[in-house]
Amino acid sequence: MYSLKTAEGYVPKLNRRETEKAIKIVKDGFQKYFSESMKLERISAPVMVRAGNGINDDLNGVERPVSFDVPAAGFDVEIVQSLAKWKRLALHEYGFKTGEGLYTDMNAIRRDDSMDNLHSVYVDQWDWERIISAEKRTSEYLHTVVVTVVNAIADTKEHVKSLYPCLNGSIKRDVFFITSEELLALYPGLSAKEREYEITKKHKTVFIERIGGLLSNGTKHDGRAPDYDDWQLNGDILFWHDTLGEPIEISSMGIRVDAKSLKSQLIAANATSREKYPYHRAILCGELPLTVGGGIGQSRLCMLLLEKLHIGEVQVSVWNDEMLKACKAAGIPVL
Repeated sequence: MYSLKTAEGYVPKLNRRETEKAIKIVKDGFQKYFSESMKLERISAPVMVRAGNGINDDLNGVERPVSFDVPAAGFDVEIVQSLAKWKRLALHEYGFKTGEGLYTDMNAIRRDDSMDNLHSVYVDQWDWERIISAEKRTSEYLHTVVVTVVNAIADTKEHVKSLYPCLNGSIKRDVFFITSEELLALYPGLSAKEREYEITKKHKTVFIERIGGLLSNGTKHDGRAPDYDDWQLNGDILFWHDTLGEPIEISSMGIRVDAKSLKSQLIAANATSREKYPYHRAILCGELPLTVGGGIGQSRLCMLLLEKLHIGEVQVSVWNDEMLKACKAAGIPVL
C-alpha cells in the first residue's frame, strides 16, 4: 500500500548531487547547534537489541519488529524501532549526572510503516536523552526544551539558506503550544490528523501536548507506548511544510515515566505483564534516572529544510514499483 501527493510543476530546487551535499550540511549543522545548546554528548548506538528483554521501542504497540536468530550468540535479536528505552539505560550505565545528556544516530527498520511522502520503512533519527531533577518534571520545563529544539532547527535553516539562496523558505521560531484535549475542543468535528492540519497551517510551528491517553470523546489523539513518555508531559513538534502543503512532524518527545506514571500507564494499556522486564523493574524501583528525551527525524528534517516534496529525495530506502513509477511521472527524483 502507498499514497503519493504530487505538486503541479514541481521542480526540486537542488539536483541530486547538490542535495547530497546539502544533506550533510543539514545533519552536521543541526547536530552542532542542538548538542551544544542542550549539552549532549554523542555516543554509539545499537542497530539491534536482544529480543524479549523489553528494551525495544513498541511504538504504538502493534508494529512488528524485524527479528532473527543469531546462532553464535544463542538467542534472537530485533532491529531497533527507536532507542527510547535504551538511552535511559545508557545514561545510567555510563555514569551521566543530572543536567548531562547524550545523543546518537539511530537507524531503524519499521516494516509496518506505510509508504508515502513522509513515511518509509527505513527510519533515521537523532535519539537524545538528558537527566533531569524531579523538580523539572513539569510542562514549563518541557516547553523550554521544545523551544531549544525549534531554535536549533531554525538556526540550521538560516545556515543552509546562506549557502543555497534558492531555498527561500523559513522556520517560525515562535511555538504555539496546545494540548490534544484543547485541540479537540477547537475542532470537535475533525479527525486527529485533520486537527493537526488546521492548527499547523494557522500557526506554522506547533507543539501538541499530552499524547497517549484517552480524550474526552473516548479516542486517542495518537498512539504512544505506555512505558517511556509520561502521557501528561509529552508531545509532537510539527512544522507547516509549504512544499508539501501539509504539516510535517519532526519530533516526538517528552519527559519520561517515573514509577507512578509507568504503573498507571501500564494499567491503562493493559500491559502490566511488562513489569517483569529489567528495564521496567528498574524504573519502578527508582534505579534509573529521571529523564527527558525524544527523537528528531533526520530525513524529515532534510526534507523540510531542503524544501523537498518526498522523503525519498533525501534518503535511500525501498519503494514499490507503483510508487517509483508515480514519482518519476511527477518529477520527483528518488535517491
